[in-house]
Amino acid sequence: MVKLDLNDNVGISFHIIILALVSTTVFLFLEKKNMNNKWNTPNNVSILILIIATYHYFYMKNMWIQNGNNPIIYRYMDWFFTVPLLIIEFYLILSVEKNIPVSIFYKLFLASILMLLFGFLGEANIIDRTYGSIFWLYIVYQIFYGDLHNFKKKINNKSIHFIYDALKWIITIGWAIYPIGYLLDTYNMNLIYNIGDFFNKILYVLIIWYGAKYVN
Repeated sequence: MVKLDLNDNVGISFHIIILALVSTTVFLFLEKKNMNNKWNTPNNVSILILIIATYHYFYMKNMWIQNGNNPIIYRYMDWFFTVPLLIIEFYLILSVEKNIPVSIFYKLFLASILMLLFGFLGEANIIDRTYGSIFWLYIVYQIFYGDLHNFKKKINNKSIHFIYDALKWIITIGWAIYPIGYLLDTYNMNLIYNIGDFFNKILYVLIIWYGAKYVN
């Protein structure tokens, strides 16, 4: 059995985020009965995001602790599943109160996939790493000024406005750390990515839960 080095902050961060992911998943399962049924789909997607992330984080942790290898392939496998789901949450949140055109769903989904694809190709040094940021900026634009924003203005629901406005800042500020990770060495890149996922996944889904249950 490989022991965790107390000086290995990256290894420790892997353990912490796995515990946080599992705990939050169980919590959201238990909270399902305490939430209005109209929030079932956003909450279920939140749970799915956490389960997928937990699965991949176990592999990332083991790869790092056992031999110190950069688990970037597992990280991108995680992101290819979880990031589109995180973005689609905006569509699902607005759909709680209003019928939103499915075309918006597909635009967000495609933009998130292209963002990750170009990011991965940049990580593999096939193209410039910054190309993926173009699609991130497109997503940010849609959330702040595009069709999503215009539909949100037509909805008079405090919980939806609270969730939407909180999540858009996570997408804008929280996701900005990933391009920063490109500039760092492997050790610090994994540390900042782990910290980023703590906010960009766990805090993200808890905001949805809190807004749906307590903001009226």
